[in-house]
Amino acid sequence: MARAFYHYTITILEKVSFDPELFQKELEKAFQSLLDHEKVELQIWLQKFLIKHPKLHESLHNADYFYGKELITAS
Repeated sequence: MARAFYHYTITILEKVSFDPELFQKELEKAFQSLLDHEKVELQIWLQKFLIKHPKLHESLHNADYFYGKELITAS
């Protein structure tokens, strides 16, 4: 059960990836809700996911900062 919310978050992000604005909103919600170690895992997942979805990468390139760290690191 402890990982259920993290996996649910990934599922939601994959389903809304057709809309960059909605994807960013869900991503922001995720970063407000997840535990610190889950945020790190989400950042790793996000970097891999954005390789497959370059349009999302372009729209998120100017994304807000989360907790003082840039959401998307240089890739």
